Amino acid sequence: MSHHQHHDVVVVGGGNAGISLAAKLRRDGCRDVAVVEPSPVHHYRPMLSFVASGTARLADLRRPQSQAMPTGCHWYASRVTAVDPVRSTVELADGETLTYGDLVVCPGSEVDWDALPGSREAVATPAASTSYLPEHAEQTWAMLSSLTAGTAVFVISAQHVPCSPVALKPLLMAADHWRTVGTLDAIDIELVVEGTHLVNHARADRELRAAAESYGVHVRTSTTVDRIDPVQQVLQLRSLEGSSELGYDALYLAPPHRAPTWVAANDLSSESSDGFVAVDPTTLQHRTHPRVWGLGDAADLDTLPSGGALRKQVPVVAHNIAARRSGRPMRHYSGYSIAPVTTSRSRLLLAEFDRHGRPEPTLRFPDLVRPRRTTLLFDRYVEPQVYWRRLLRGHVS
Repeated sequence: MSHHQHHDVVVVGGGNAGISLAAKLRRDGCRDVAVVEPSPVHHYRPMLSFVASGTARLADLRRPQSQAMPTGCHWYASRVTAVDPVRSTVELADGETLTYGDLVVCPGSEVDWDALPGSREAVATPAASTSYLPEHAEQTWAMLSSLTAGTAVFVISAQHVPCSPVALKPLLMAADHWRTVGTLDAIDIELVVEGTHLVNHARADRELRAAAESYGVHVRTSTTVDRIDPVQQVLQLRSLEGSSELGYDALYLAPPHRAPTWVAANDLSSESSDGFVAVDPTTLQHRTHPRVWGLGDAADLDTLPSGGALRKQVPVVAHNIAARRSGRPMRHYSGYSIAPVTTSRSRLLLAEFDRHGRPEPTLRFPDLVRPRRTTLLFDRYVEPQVYWRRLLRGHVS
């Protein structure tokens, strides 16, 4: 039998987006916030690239979900099976039915293995891995660090990969490792990027290309992987020059992603949003259903999805939920995103930009696009503490 529960705001998703927003809403005075999240474990996902580079452990990025959940929020440890934005209902896998005043959809995205034939089978072998799933992150470094000769291929899809430039961290840190241990000259490094640039920030793109060149990386942009043969360890490539094959001894994937299938199945997406939550990318309000909001990786925001972007998105949604109810003007989101990328095992650059690729630095000084050791130390050691102690407690503005 279905039970009905009503909440002022229902937040679907207990990752960075959902928890920080729920905490912000509570701080702003919302007394009845519910979070729907089935996972009992909360991951600080930006740390996965460090795990895949051998400079962090999975234990460094995991906490029980109960510790991440904001005080005073009702936690439903269940999956969403359906949403009816007309009736304002959310159906859960355990039979519970929730109704809401406002609904925020931020369940994150998931790896779309079907979009790249052979990818699921490939990462099940010792010769391929990814840092985009916690269960594969440690295997990524085991694979890369054990390679002493052959061809290492790094593939970055353009299909909704969360903070895709961060996929360069395992590449450049592995290359630095190979140089240190004296095996770099015996390894051919291929970078296959589906997009036209490494990052949508002109200066940072030049810095990353220069770093790649210093390690002898062969960069192929505007190149799509159509299929992977995990038995022969061969990629089928397609570019403006035509089709080709590329063999590998070690393969790293930043694979295609998609929104959860229930998003498209419940009138939350549109023909133009590719299955993602169809929101106004400036107000983050749903284009059709005014009491529905979207943010994070599952929303169509016309910008690079990244965890750091939530620092700007969360205050906009929290403000605009209240503004819609009172008739006050809404705040706008510029499309701000951020890509922290290592250029070696000791330096990191920080690219901050809007949806048009225009620089939007948080600080004017120092110049964080210039690779620095201090920036790497901040990203690796300080930022996680800010995440657990500040952002997940709703201290965003």
